[in-house]
Amino acid sequence: MKGLILSGGAGTRLRPITHTSAKQLVPVANKPVLFYGLEALRAAGIVDVGIVVGETHAEIEAAVGDGARFGLRVTYIPQEAPLGLAHAVLISEPYLGDSPFVMYLGDNLLKEGVTRFVERFAESGPDALILLQQVTDPSSYGIAELDPDGRVARLVEKPKEPRSDLALVGVYLFTPAVFESVKTISPSSRNELEITDAIQHMIDRGLRVESHRVTGWWKDTGKLEDMLEANRLILGTIESDVRGELHQTTIEGAVSIGADSVLERCTVRGPAVIGERCVLRDTFIGPYTAISDGVTIEEAEIEHSIVLANSRISRLGARMTDSLIGRDCVIARSDGRPVAYRFMVGDSSQIGIL
Repeated sequence: MKGLILSGGAGTRLRPITHTSAKQLVPVANKPVLFYGLEALRAAGIVDVGIVVGETHAEIEAAVGDGARFGLRVTYIPQEAPLGLAHAVLISEPYLGDSPFVMYLGDNLLKEGVTRFVERFAESGPDALILLQQVTDPSSYGIAELDPDGRVARLVEKPKEPRSDLALVGVYLFTPAVFESVKTISPSSRNELEITDAIQHMIDRGLRVESHRVTGWWKDTGKLEDMLEANRLILGTIESDVRGELHQTTIEGAVSIGADSVLERCTVRGPAVIGERCVLRDTFIGPYTAISDGVTIEEAEIEHSIVLANSRISRLGARMTDSLIGRDCVIARSDGRPVAYRFMVGDSSQIGIL
């Protein structure tokens, strides 16, 4: 079995972060989202993995390389534009060949990984296995409708009037039978080849499409609130590992601090992770906060937030929470006169003022 990871999307819902960075490489608990998917495939015994890439291909390729660090053999598959999940399957046929495969969306996180589903797929032998989970806003997802016997009867992409609350999780397992369907369907109103249409075509052909309800958490990290929630869930599983220097600093709960970081007169209340080469002084770090490498924080209070590499935060007048701060950012109180807010803000930014 092979793996297929989709990493070609533009990440418009995470702008401005994704104006300059691939959404699949935004870190959750200080690890790029994409890496969790790669590790899940390797844990399931899959070694050969194709990664569908788009305009951010250079950054993805630089981060993943040939896959050896994950125990994988990685092949990159260029996609000219984000033309739908089924289009990604279509262009990957030369790589996948006659192999069954797992398709994993590169900005998704699945608590239980994919090992159990790969095993079930091998044992049961369907033409497709889809994962489902109940959601509160089904009009935002591809939705599955089941018949009275629990079999997949109908799939609809982002229905305006949903008849089910079972969303398709971003992991799919297929045999090569899917290729005939992706070659037959037509683009949707979004001008995309929808994977829901391809799976529906498989059902209409009389092929066996099975479903499994995911009981653990699943997160599509395409939006800020989902990214922060995924960060919270993963940080809830970490263990303490302090490698940096602590001076008059209090650590409470599970906290990871990387090598060459220095904390002076700080309180860190876990679960939280602080990367390498960070400098924190007179600062409070609250639960569910991830601080990436090379960050400097002075006289500030931060909780339930993600701060990316090499940013500097100092002398905040209030506690910062529920925030995602990009790379190389500066957030600082100024002593200049007149007293006023001074911003240099990129496209699609959001700023809350006290």
